[in-house]
Amino acid sequence: MTTEPNAPEKATLEAEQIKQPEGAEDINELVDDEDSTDENDITVELAKAQVTIKDYWDQIMRLNAEMENNRKRAQRDIENAHKFAVKNFAEALLPVSDSMEMGLNAAQAENANMDSIKEGITMTLELFQKTLEKNGITSVDPQGEKFDPEQHQAMSMMESDEADPNTVMAVMQKGYLLNERLIRPAMVVVSKAKSS
Repeated sequence: MTTEPNAPEKATLEAEQIKQPEGAEDINELVDDEDSTDENDITVELAKAQVTIKDYWDQIMRLNAEMENNRKRAQRDIENAHKFAVKNFAEALLPVSDSMEMGLNAAQAENANMDSIKEGITMTLELFQKTLEKNGITSVDPQGEKFDPEQHQAMSMMESDEADPNTVMAVMQKGYLLNERLIRPAMVVVSKAKSS
């Protein structure tokens, strides 16, 4: 009497009876080889990517350092521009100072007379005004002109028969422009119509 094997033994018997087709072992080896080739390719690609990343990182670091150097250089240039912006103007004023010192010494001399002192002061003032003009500073002397609130500051108003209303009758202090930009308004007396 033959007894049938139980379920686990039956499954083992069936597995033993199924034969692998010819060359199946070679296929498994090829699959294993392809896996190792894929791993090698991935490793190579990873190494290349890491080298590229390192190159980009170095470039970024160099650019950051260059930007920081440029920022520092620009800041230093701005500081120097602020410190030495008036250098040329100061150099131009030195002859005026020298002229004033010579005039003062001449005025203190025993044989000084008013005419020579006046002449020295006049020459010094002319030198000073030329220095201002060379450096873009011009005076605003609006005597007889129409009052301009952009360039004049009215100190008082006077009734006048001779001048039209809002005309500058007197200049108490000249104004000044630096390259056409107002740096000090002229202080003026402005005419107004006589009240009836």
